[in-house]
Amino acid sequence: MASTTILSQPEFAGILRDEETFATENDRSFGNQLNSWFDDLMLQSGLGTSPGMILALSFCAAFSVGGCIFVLQENLLTTAFGAGVGALVPVLFATVWRSRRQSQISKQLPGMLDELARAAKTGRSLEKSLELVANDTPSPLGTELQHCTRKLELGLSVNESLLELPRRTGVVATSVLVTALTVHMQTGGDLVKVLERLSLTLRDRIQFHGRLKAATAASRATAVLMIVLPLGIITFFALRDGEYLTTLLNSVWGVRITVTAVILEVIGAAWVLRILQTSQKV
Repeated sequence: MASTTILSQPEFAGILRDEETFATENDRSFGNQLNSWFDDLMLQSGLGTSPGMILALSFCAAFSVGGCIFVLQENLLTTAFGAGVGALVPVLFATVWRSRRQSQISKQLPGMLDELARAAKTGRSLEKSLELVANDTPSPLGTELQHCTRKLELGLSVNESLLELPRRTGVVATSVLVTALTVHMQTGGDLVKVLERLSLTLRDRIQFHGRLKAATAASRATAVLMIVLPLGIITFFALRDGEYLTTLLNSVWGVRITVTAVILEVIGAAWVLRILQTSQKV
């Protein structure tokens, strides 16, 4: 049977959509790191929305909130403050949505590994087992696994297909899974035992995180309250009296105290977020 040669058709190349990102490779500047964080936020949230669309929504929210405050108070300072708060709303929504999605993926992983081990016991190859489990696992983990199995169908290896899974989910446990499967593909061994031990390890990790969250719930609530309360107070007074911020910033000491408070607030928020992120990676 003669082989068929598929000719290149450049006129159809335009139907392929490139992934929209803001970050560039080999750039360690602060601005590029911020762009990289924003790209990962959009990818890991699973919203299916491009970063440009979120920025457009932030602009619309800032215009709407700032416009309403300007109509009510006709004060440029409170208008700018309201616009800044409105611009953060879509980003905060995406952040909360990503956190919920990552929590669901973490809870689904042990059950998925058990099913993958059962599929491997029947004599299926790792590729076929992954395809079976991806179709049976519900979203959001199932969606990410199906993304990986589509790469397998295109001829990529297991290592190459699973390479982007940790970045697409942002869950540390998926990195452990990819490492374990990669080592197994390189060195061999009993795949069923590897998957069962990994499932047990992830269950123990989830239980540990549950106990850690229960033990530190009061401390985390206090930290969040200390961050949110100053913003709530300044928002209340700014909306109650449109000239409050203007009067405050008219004096030299008012400017100094305000700038100092903003700097301390940013440092405290960054410190608390850093501690929370470190505790989640334990």
